[in-house]
Amino acid sequence: MCFLLGVGFCFDGFLLSCDYVDAEHPSVISVFPNRGHKLHTTRSWEFLGMEKDGRVRPNSIWAKARYGEGVIIGNLDTGVWPEAGSFSDDGMGPVPARWRGVCHDQSSSDDAQVRCNRKLIGAQYFNKGYAATVGRAGAGASPASTRDSDGHGTHTLSTAAGRFVPGANLFGYGNGTAKGGAPGARVAAYKVCWRPVNGSECFDADIIAAFDAAIHDGVDVLSVSLGGAPTDYFRDGVAIGSFHAVRNGVTVVTSAGNSGPGAGTVSNTAPWLVTVGASTMDREFPAYLVLGNKKRIKGQSLSPVPLPANKHYRLISSVEAKAEDATVAQAQLCMEGSLDKKKARGKIVVCMRGKNARVEKGEAVHRAGGVGLVLANDEATGNEMIADAHVLPATHITYSDGVALLAYMNSTRLASGYITLPNTALETKPAPFMAAFSSQGPNTVTPQILKPDITAPGVSILAAFTGLAGPTGLTFDSRRVLFNSESGTSMSCPHVAGIAGLLKALHPDWSPAAIKSAIMTTTRVQDNTRRPMSNSSFLRATPFAYGAGHVQPNRAADPGLVYDTNATDYLHFLCALGYNSTVIGTFMDGPNACPARPRKPEDLNYPSVTVPHLSASGEPRTVTRRVRNVGAEPAAYDVRVREPRGVSVSVRPSRLEFAAAGEEKEFAVTFRARAGRFLPGEYVFGQMVWSDGAGRRRHRVRSPVVVRVGAHRTSKTSVPVA
Repeated sequence: MCFLLGVGFCFDGFLLSCDYVDAEHPSVISVFPNRGHKLHTTRSWEFLGMEKDGRVRPNSIWAKARYGEGVIIGNLDTGVWPEAGSFSDDGMGPVPARWRGVCHDQSSSDDAQVRCNRKLIGAQYFNKGYAATVGRAGAGASPASTRDSDGHGTHTLSTAAGRFVPGANLFGYGNGTAKGGAPGARVAAYKVCWRPVNGSECFDADIIAAFDAAIHDGVDVLSVSLGGAPTDYFRDGVAIGSFHAVRNGVTVVTSAGNSGPGAGTVSNTAPWLVTVGASTMDREFPAYLVLGNKKRIKGQSLSPVPLPANKHYRLISSVEAKAEDATVAQAQLCMEGSLDKKKARGKIVVCMRGKNARVEKGEAVHRAGGVGLVLANDEATGNEMIADAHVLPATHITYSDGVALLAYMNSTRLASGYITLPNTALETKPAPFMAAFSSQGPNTVTPQILKPDITAPGVSILAAFTGLAGPTGLTFDSRRVLFNSESGTSMSCPHVAGIAGLLKALHPDWSPAAIKSAIMTTTRVQDNTRRPMSNSSFLRATPFAYGAGHVQPNRAADPGLVYDTNATDYLHFLCALGYNSTVIGTFMDGPNACPARPRKPEDLNYPSVTVPHLSASGEPRTVTRRVRNVGAEPAAYDVRVREPRGVSVSVRPSRLEFAAAGEEKEFAVTFRARAGRFLPGEYVFGQMVWSDGAGRRRHRVRSPVVVRVGAHRTSKTSVPVA
């Protein structure tokens, strides 16, 4: 099914998405497939330095930005649970006069309707693309309402901008005050995701329509925790819709995807997006497996169900409990129906992580009569442990501990153990490290643009939830909670969206590109042990995992310099990809002629530098950048470079002097391969830092540098050139 994309047709030039039309109609600019997308599924703010023991210090970005007052944050997701305390409007003033949105809900049921207030100021749903895919009968299974029946949208929106709610917890775990990144901001919910169809919940036609509405309504920031497989930008509804939003001053923050840890899995790769990976924070929910030999293995869980203390149960592998009609692979993963009730009854069953949902494995053990679940990582997921609200006593252990557990089980005829109740542990180390599920670079659409851009907390995030689903989100779960703990780049995305809202409140004249630059150039790449950030196997992570690094909101408030980007820059970028005027018209209304000599894609004024096609012969390659002074005046910055292995890097000029705030300076970065010091086709990493001196108030404007030497130049984009 194809849908019309018309540009410059309604809302004074804003984006419009319409139903099926004649592709030859003169008002049709572009017709493209209605692709499906997937949803990418409160200690974090203290971990990010915005508060300390519940106190907000004067240097916190919260205090400086007045918690995001005056800003409007929208969310493209599964809707909203308006009764959640995170969306209370107690004590809030009138809705901003510039707001043009609506609270539109045509549900015939009073229970399904969404009523807005002075906090939740907008609620709309978009389902024509979904209905066109599943048919009207299929769409009828999902009530036409902005009310969130899934929980994902409520969780993400409250993470971005939920109000302070004391006593938040899940089954008593993580107890404290819940709050979003910009708790003083207003919020609007745009429901674009529905009951899954063939693995997709959110469709391009609905996504584009929601972007259109958000632009018209007057949002400042959009949090978009969804995405599809990487594809050319002119075929991607998120890329197209977000381009128009960014051109109209809306910062769009997206999730990187949950397809890691494989290379080249990152989605939402367009350079006008802020693409967020997921990493851990310094809070865990440890639940111990105590073995018959008295050894203890630490895992994580949020299961509220206890086993009788000090009573040991037989430990068996899920393969030992295989049902007669199941395969070994199915039993190993504890797929539904793969376990024999006679073999599993009364035992703790050890299952392997992978394929089906972690909580589904617990339900499979529970239905087979097992009393407990041990979920063991495979080698790819390494040391990443995720606390889930299992329906039975359970713990999730690392790969290395899984190997040790297997050795114990093979050493005795009657392996036994019991699982302790979880507790809440703070200030754990190391943190952050990258989540195994977080999708990674390189960018397979435009390798000249590093993606993801940034990483933020995305593991075991506690936030508001729907009243229509249990904490596992599965049909068998009849439990209901006010707050839920979830993990994914869907959870890290709204953290950065909230921070973007604070920056917009603090610097209302900044463009989306300037806000992104401030976030990217002020990051850290060390954990709380002062070692380089690692991946889930505790090996050193790279910018393909974390982008520019781990977000530091307080530093982002005063970045010193920003890499700004305007419409002309993006036009030159699209021209460099070989897009013709017809394709560019999908993104830009008005004059869009390419220059006679288009610039290279890597010359886009981006806060990171990636050169994926450096000649092995030593031939130089130069990229240009420009920075604007947003700090003190006058100011002088000197550059320092940590060169990638086997590559020489020179920056000219090496000193930038600014006479006034707002002044811009351009510089060039030249790369050369060093003979015999590189592996052809291998990516290597370095960094470039502009600094204005020493002392506590100095600025360090840091950009990751990524280079690949000796690879053949390829381009995924194939479009006719005018």
